[in-house]
Amino acid sequence: MNFLAHIYLSHEDENLILGNFIADMVKGRQIEVFSPDIVRGIKLHRQIDRFTDSHEIFGKSKKRLIEKYRHYSGVLVDMFYDHFLAKYWKDYSDEDINDFVKNAYDILLKNYSILPHRAKKILPFMIASNWLVNYADMGSLQKRLSGMAKRTKFDSGMENAVYDLRENYDLFLQEFRNFFPELISYVDKEINYTL
Repeated sequence: MNFLAHIYLSHEDENLILGNFIADMVKGRQIEVFSPDIVRGIKLHRQIDRFTDSHEIFGKSKKRLIEKYRHYSGVLVDMFYDHFLAKYWKDYSDEDINDFVKNAYDILLKNYSILPHRAKKILPFMIASNWLVNYADMGSLQKRLSGMAKRTKFDSGMENAVYDLRENYDLFLQEFRNFFPELISYVDKEINYTL
């Protein structure tokens, strides 16, 4: 899952949001500089990723892209699923997406000084272009994927993935709709019992 889903799955807990947001940018012993509550968010993020990457439905979505995008197919499915979450937000939350995202941005800005360097670089662009809300828009999604493609070591072709999403939109959407409630249920159990 990508930024929007990870923040959504943090249940509006400030420390879980922070940890979930920075988790991919925290390597090795860097985790030791964060408070135990933020570390819970980092660990939650990693559990979400493990659950997602090993799930049969996510694998089905990924398989549709793997021949063309290889290593990057999982990243693309993460982005597609965030697109669906943003577009169909009202199916998953009673809170307006704009209010939810503004609250998340406010939390991240309030804690800007403790964010890893890469997060500090990303956040202003994320807020200025309102990535989390605009994932719902195919044109904005295309821009995010093009930006990601420019930063890959190899020619990923990710800038073209919106065409694959359009071509198989209903299949990807159905897979997301089947998968996401299972992920929500898994996270609820993790938060309550193991974190």
